[in-house]
Amino acid sequence: MTNGNDYLIQKMPLSALLIFALPMIIGNLFQQTYTMADSAIVGRLVGEQALAAVGASYSLTNIFICVAIGGGIGASVIVSRYFGAKEYHKMKLAVYTAFLSFLAVSLLLAVLGLLLGRQIMILLNTPGDVLDMATEYLGIYFLGLPFLFMYNVVSSMFNALGKSRIPLCFLIFSSLFNILLDFCFVKYLNLGVAGVAWATLIAQGISAVLSFWVFLRVLWKLSEQSLNDISDQAVLVACSSPTTTQFFSRDELLSMTRIALPSILQQSIVSIGLMLVQSVVNSFGSQALAGFSAASRVESICIVPMAAIGNAVSSFTAQNIGARKKDRVTAGYHAANKMVISCAVSICLILELFARPITLFFLGDDGTPTAIETSLSYLTFIGWFFCLIGFKMAVDGLLRGAGDMKMFTIANLVNLFIRVTVSMAMAPIFGIGMVWYAVPIGWFTNWAISFSQYRTGKWQKVT
Repeated sequence: MTNGNDYLIQKMPLSALLIFALPMIIGNLFQQTYTMADSAIVGRLVGEQALAAVGASYSLTNIFICVAIGGGIGASVIVSRYFGAKEYHKMKLAVYTAFLSFLAVSLLLAVLGLLLGRQIMILLNTPGDVLDMATEYLGIYFLGLPFLFMYNVVSSMFNALGKSRIPLCFLIFSSLFNILLDFCFVKYLNLGVAGVAWATLIAQGISAVLSFWVFLRVLWKLSEQSLNDISDQAVLVACSSPTTTQFFSRDELLSMTRIALPSILQQSIVSIGLMLVQSVVNSFGSQALAGFSAASRVESICIVPMAAIGNAVSSFTAQNIGARKKDRVTAGYHAANKMVISCAVSICLILELFARPITLFFLGDDGTPTAIETSLSYLTFIGWFFCLIGFKMAVDGLLRGAGDMKMFTIANLVNLFIRVTVSMAMAPIFGIGMVWYAVPIGWFTNWAISFSQYRTGKWQKVT
């Protein structure tokens, strides 16, 4: 392949990570923008209860998003290794296996969601005045779940090939189209929370189909380019071999699953914790839920650059291990931590200076005092601690990219346990503020466990 495709194993680590992570950061910010727009539009045009309904649904829907993202990352680690090692036949087989597997998973989860969505909302103590709206939103959301999985898996495959700019284009298109549909369906057609759900389904569906078509063309061009590159005769042989008609491999699926399951856990840890403590927040009423929902959307946006850095470290590690350049991995990890510090300082300044206007963007000037105070309290507190989740995601990304999943999994489970137990045990006694005090404690503990594992150097011996 050309050096343009090999930059993760050729360029200086900081430059390579910036080139790779920046499109993901911008793209994920656009993805969060339309979820933020959903909340802002229903909060301002429909009412605070509608915002609470979307917020109550968000803790559940975000878990499915994280399943798709985490699963895609797990598959991309395998694909990245084959790409770095120039084993292109195995790479293509892994890609096809991933698509077929996640199609089956998404259909299964969609059916389960449609059947059990309302019961889950009841178990989470969703306030009765928003339960029907939350259930309606979820029903439409689950119809589009296969498109959600398709898009996120395709994006991960692009990232595995070092082509993170292509998913960015589709995210920008999807986000802007989604916001346009939000206005049309909510403001002009008066569809309420159902309108933002249909807008997301339509925009995401179109983007997923288009991105899948482009990815197939990229795979085809991989074969075409080899015709003009004598050094890549292995690619030509592999792509023209009769074995390339194979579309599924049990061995490849098992390899992906070994990495994908902990990756799903790591990606879902915030969302699972949010869903489990949602019942605690819900007990404080729909006004507090509306404020917490607004703050949670802002938190999701702030986590975007940290998650992108972690995912970049994962692909960087996998490709360099595949290319037998393990010495570059540590340099890449140190570079990632510098990026985390820069992002964390910027996020802290923005939240401390602009927490009130950000809150009012969601709730409007007529937001209730309880909702506004809840959002302000959370944002001004959590703004100081995003460096912790950044450090956690960077070291988690290295362990995931190296396939060192045991302590990685334990660390993320401990994170989840701390957030849930502290919230559920302390918030009913000392107030809703205990819900967010648990967050940085969980992040720090996760980082400490994963960093200790990194320091042992065992990740270098994992195959």
